[in-house]
Amino acid sequence: MARSVNKVEAGGTAHLVAALAKALREQQKLTQDQLGKQIGYTGSAISAMETCAQPASDTMLVKLEEVIGGGLGVFEKARKFVLLDKYPARFRDFSKLEAGAVTISSYATLVIDGLFQTEDYARALISGSYPPVSEQKREELVEARLARRALFHREPAPMVELILEEAVLRRPFGSWEVLRGQLRSLVEDAQRDNVCVQVLPLDRGLRGTYAGDRGAMKLVVTKDHDHVVYLEVEDQGILISDAAEVAQLAHRYAKIRAQALSPDDSLSLIERLAGEKQ
Repeated sequence: MARSVNKVEAGGTAHLVAALAKALREQQKLTQDQLGKQIGYTGSAISAMETCAQPASDTMLVKLEEVIGGGLGVFEKARKFVLLDKYPARFRDFSKLEAGAVTISSYATLVIDGLFQTEDYARALISGSYPPVSEQKREELVEARLARRALFHREPAPMVELILEEAVLRRPFGSWEVLRGQLRSLVEDAQRDNVCVQVLPLDRGLRGTYAGDRGAMKLVVTKDHDHVVYLEVEDQGILISDAAEVAQLAHRYAKIRAQALSPDDSLSLIERLAGEKQ
């Protein structure tokens, strides 16, 4: 049943990759079993890829390029488009902007921002979401989410800023150990030269002003120096490019940042929470 759903949900890139893989395999007179043996998969896995019952993973694309790519680079070039197809539809347009952005500023209120998530945290979060997804779809979503972290190693590196509600740091998914692993990873990311992480403390409202009550947002400066804001509300992705609206949200973000702990104090808090036993 899950594989039937995959055939329906598979994007155009997955179908193109499947057709190319089959054509190149047959051109080289390889059976599905023979190709599978050469790249470390079963013949049935190759069959599932060629019918889109289980579209090619990123790892499989790398192996296909090595064995039947013929130096054309088609499977290598397809990798980013296959990953793009695996994102939820609401996120695809923004993911293109994020991948090429020169500045990314995020305010997260419920969960760790996806760009910073560990594999265990992402899997636990997606596994418990509603409506539930199949195991295959869950793994595709996890793979696509982790692929976003390539942005940290891009040249030139973007400036990445993250403001987290303190409650996010205390909310476990899967287990307390999963959360601690996520916090330890966040500590490492926070110490990158191009990353700044701040925490908006739980008791901020006691001081009379709290700018974060309207929810999460992402502000992006693109490589063309356009300013865009991305919002997600109940499975709806909203891209805002109107200059006046973007400016208003940017001012609100700046107020949130001013109300957050300093980067050093934020890092100390995250380190302390990462070491706590529950």
